[in-house]
Amino acid sequence: MCNRLLLPIVVVDQGSSFDRDLLINVIPRPEKTTATDFAPAAQELFDRILQIADNAGSTEEHRALNYLAMRYQAIYAQAAQYFAQNFALSAVNVQPSTLGGIRKVFDVIFTYTNRSTDVDDMCFVRVDVTDQFPFLVTKLSPYYPR
Repeated sequence: MCNRLLLPIVVVDQGSSFDRDLLINVIPRPEKTTATDFAPAAQELFDRILQIADNAGSTEEHRALNYLAMRYQAIYAQAAQYFAQNFALSAVNVQPSTLGGIRKVFDVIFTYTNRSTDVDDMCFVRVDVTDQFPFLVTKLSPYYPR
């Protein structure tokens, strides 16, 4: 108790401490992408993920996003490829997957908009957050809305 208030108890099983720039620098970059092209794309994607609804990692959706941001380098490579083709990241959405069944599976959808034509292109990845440690269900793939 602290000043007669009961405070919640938090137990951490796994923690990470890192500098943002260090994280961006250790992400393996695609062979055909220069460091000067890759870094801005990776930084924008990482920042966008952290800004989504004040991502504190407290919801299942945030856990899926945080897993991808820290463990799945393909999203950064994809962002760099889109940026090189004059696309901008316009949205990151997380929604329950229809294929989840009894598991808590989320589709994380990345929308890129062409700066010249305003045409959207989307890709997604599925993440299972049922257990303590999230894991990838499907690799990054094109997304076609219904």
